[in-house]
Amino acid sequence: MKSMATLHSNNLICSQASLPQTDKLSISRAANYTQIPSWVSLKSNNAPLKNTHPLHGELENIHLVSLSKQDKLKEAIEFFLQMDRCNIAVAPQSYKHLLETCSKLRSLDFGKLIHGRLKDNPPGFLVNCVLQMYCDCGSFSDARKLFDEMRDRTLGSWVIIISAYADGGLLENALELYLKIQDSKYKSNPFIYISLLKSFSDSSYLEIGKQMHCQVVKSGFTGNVSLNTAICSMYVKCGNLESAELNFRLMNEKNAVSWTTMMVGCTQANRHEDALIYFKGMLNEDVELDEFVFSITLKACAALDDRKTGEQVHGLAVKLGLQSEVSVGTPIVDFYVKCGDVESAGQAFEVISEPNDVSWSAILCGYSQIGEFEKCIKVFKSLRTKDIVLNEFMYTSIFQVCSSFADFGFGSQAHGDAIKRCLVSRLYGESAMITMYAKCGRLDYAYRVFESIDKPDTVAWTAMVAAYAYHGNASEALSLFRQMHASGIRTNTVTFVAVFTACSHAGLVEEGKKYLESMSTEFGVEPTIDHYNCMIDIYARAGLLNEALDLINSMPFGADAMSWKSLLGGCSIHRKYELGKFAAEKVLELDPKDSAAYILLFNLNALSGKWDEAARVRKLMSERELRKEIGCSWITVKSKVHRFVVGDLHHPKTEEIYAKLRELKFCDARKENDVILTEDDVSDIITSDRKEQLLVHSERIAIAFGLISMAASAAPIVVFKNLRACKDCHDFGKHVSLVTGRTIVVRDSNRFHHFKSGECSCGDYW
Repeated sequence: MKSMATLHSNNLICSQASLPQTDKLSISRAANYTQIPSWVSLKSNNAPLKNTHPLHGELENIHLVSLSKQDKLKEAIEFFLQMDRCNIAVAPQSYKHLLETCSKLRSLDFGKLIHGRLKDNPPGFLVNCVLQMYCDCGSFSDARKLFDEMRDRTLGSWVIIISAYADGGLLENALELYLKIQDSKYKSNPFIYISLLKSFSDSSYLEIGKQMHCQVVKSGFTGNVSLNTAICSMYVKCGNLESAELNFRLMNEKNAVSWTTMMVGCTQANRHEDALIYFKGMLNEDVELDEFVFSITLKACAALDDRKTGEQVHGLAVKLGLQSEVSVGTPIVDFYVKCGDVESAGQAFEVISEPNDVSWSAILCGYSQIGEFEKCIKVFKSLRTKDIVLNEFMYTSIFQVCSSFADFGFGSQAHGDAIKRCLVSRLYGESAMITMYAKCGRLDYAYRVFESIDKPDTVAWTAMVAAYAYHGNASEALSLFRQMHASGIRTNTVTFVAVFTACSHAGLVEEGKKYLESMSTEFGVEPTIDHYNCMIDIYARAGLLNEALDLINSMPFGADAMSWKSLLGGCSIHRKYELGKFAAEKVLELDPKDSAAYILLFNLNALSGKWDEAARVRKLMSERELRKEIGCSWITVKSKVHRFVVGDLHHPKTEEIYAKLRELKFCDARKENDVILTEDDVSDIITSDRKEQLLVHSERIAIAFGLISMAASAAPIVVFKNLRACKDCHDFGKHVSLVTGRTIVVRDSNRFHHFKSGECSCGDYW
């Protein structure tokens, strides 16, 4: 059968050769050449005799082109080689299609094979095809060798290699050839300028970009809208928005890309109002809007917190029927998330016909921001079971959620999963993991992540300094900060907040003063009100209340509520009634709804024996309908979170928990008249049942549950609390660690306390 098919095909070739050209074309059009097997007219049972004169092989060339267009490159190459063995000529257009397919599939080996089979002095367009193939396959050495050997270069040859160098980031080579073309018989055309200008990506290229702009003007290309847009884009990327605006105004013709280029420049320069002005200009000029326009515009609206304009843009997308497109719907979701309206974000998300990983990332971020941690984790778990592509941003959001939720179990699982999928975002994801492990009480894991980062940036260093600071390891925090500075890593405002926090928790007053004074001169960071408030807190905690007041009065900022609250906290600790009362009045002037300030003032009055004043404070809270946040503690045992409130009696193991508390035989050290109100206490007056109430503060219940649920050989018992721990419960933690030999870690609203062998890492200074 095969020989018969071969004979038939040979007869067809012969008969076709005798037909007029029009008949040949009609036969070619009528046949379905995609079904022709590769061996047609080329294989037989007997080895063919090579013809002394090449056959034209129109049918074979059509089949070769068909295979190339279908991207069946391997089959096409085999057919090509058989044609060569049978001395059937390969048409120039067939070579062109083969080379284009090699370019498309990045097949350098097959491309070189075809190049080697080209006859001497091939047509110039074919040489350019080979040049383009080498460039597309990333073989710039082969491309340059071919270019240098070309005897008859065309303008297209110059365009191909200069553009390839520019797109490949080899700007020196591109500029070298750009200068050479000026001395050739050809001159640069708009395509060369566009390729070069697109590659000027930062301010270091601004000067040469300006020179090239001058050359464009001299060459008379100022009417080319694509080239003018590339010039605007170059100025934007080089940080010269004013020149971009000037060039934009001089453009006679503008397209959607021109307008969006200017909008991007404005948003990058934090000129979000101007970005919206350009958007309105697009509407006035009736420019066709693309998906990218909506993304930039909504980003500007979010930055300005301009809910009204953002909703109008959303309405325009609905009017145009674009809200269900993922490229438009996702920016809408992101806009509402950034405005804090996760409900509207969810509604916009539901409209997207095929949400992608970016869409899911946006909605996960929204749930995380509003504290819907459990919902965020639930959605993420469902995504892992579906056929949805996950990305680095999703995992970074989950690390942040686990950080806020203090969920070590799921956080470590997500970490392992991200590693397996190669989806740990370099630096940002790694920094989020440092914070996550630190806030979950596992400083050892946090440091392991930090050590694994090849070149930690400012965010990573700062995360690790902050981790040590909040765990009370001031010496390690400051040592790491000094290493950071010595390594040439730039510090920022957040870094210094972490440094001052370390000094505050350890009572390092002189170190705090030194860093505040040297921030701008030695580190190039201008102090903000937050840094001064940190220093006020350092003074107040150390009992240097007059120094704290002097700093409030002399600092270059007007004192805010936190400034006075820091002073009030110090007065409460050190029982300075008059100054504390003055500070409390200032706090309540600035923030009359701050319940913590009322509690501090109540305690100050109670400690000073001014019970009438204390009662007046409680009455004032009641009149203003201020409620204290309910104290809550939680602990994770076997991947399950157990929550407790003060006096909790609802846990299935309540009897065992209270039996363990009685077994511990802890007696509060306070005198009967020396008790103060804490955030866990909910009664309006101090009662005779105070001792019993202290016994069942939420962190004590959580610690007791940890003792009966976790083996002694297990990791430390880690308890989290949403409010500041009282002194009695702090003493309870030390007592438990002493009598049980267990390490207890408690994270309250201020810091971590590591209890071991009857001592706390804070040194009773908190």
